[in-house]
Amino acid sequence: MAPLTGKVAVVTGASRGIGRGIALVLAEQGATVYVTGRTVTPGTYYLPGTVGETAAECTERGKNSGGRGIAVACDHGNDEQVAALFEQVRREQGKLDILVNNAFTLSDDLIEPEKFWEKPLSNLEMWQVGVRSSFVAAWHAAPLMVPHKTGLIVAISGFVGVTYTFGVVFGTAKTAVDRMARDMAIELKEHNVASISLWQGLTLTEKAHYNLAQSKEKMTSSITSMTGSSVEHPGRVIAALTADPEIMKRSGGTFITTEVAQDYGITDIDGRVIPSARDARGGPIWQPV
Repeated sequence: MAPLTGKVAVVTGASRGIGRGIALVLAEQGATVYVTGRTVTPGTYYLPGTVGETAAECTERGKNSGGRGIAVACDHGNDEQVAALFEQVRREQGKLDILVNNAFTLSDDLIEPEKFWEKPLSNLEMWQVGVRSSFVAAWHAAPLMVPHKTGLIVAISGFVGVTYTFGVVFGTAKTAVDRMARDMAIELKEHNVASISLWQGLTLTEKAHYNLAQSKEKMTSSITSMTGSSVEHPGRVIAALTADPEIMKRSGGTFITTEVAQDYGITDIDGRVIPSARDARGGPIWQPV
């Protein structure tokens, strides 16, 4: 039996990028994965990937473990669509074991050099789908976990919690996600449901490849000098955390993904051990509760 056989997961923002990589690994290891995102038609976004394509790949990857993907078109800035997503999970599965809050709107001018007052207020969309969306998803997920006294909520964050990266709105939003995960852990502790935040370093997503090719000179050296991981590397870490019977010892903490990988002896898909960027970019603030 695969480590995650019988587990049910929701991975938000999984048409492409980190979310896609996480979804593929969870399905490969046996989980039923609800793949959410806004892109449903190929070619409608400048980067490749749709929820349907990711879900289909999840099912293919999970054919030997019982894992599969279920595509759900969902704008995580729309509360009604989010409510419908979790109602579908409740109706079809009756429980939820894993929520990965990955969805995050990145402004088009994210890596442009202008100061915060020179950029439009519309950049606060990173709060709408990034901070608020993470809370709303967890608000719906908790009632599917608490009665079963098990579950894991993961926030995908980054070193911006302690290091200036890409600007004020982006950094503040990711910092808020860390604190949210910590305080959720306090309230979930008595119910044996874990909540953690993972700091991703440079992850070689479709967007990262695009940005590095188009505008590497606009990105800070603390990012471009990092050793990048595949999009599946964080998925391997989340799968190990889910299968860990002592996961509650980590609940409430913020962790560097690469360091957790080393704890579990996890390598990337090409066998590399991805180094931690702690020395260059700093360490997390929040410890387990």
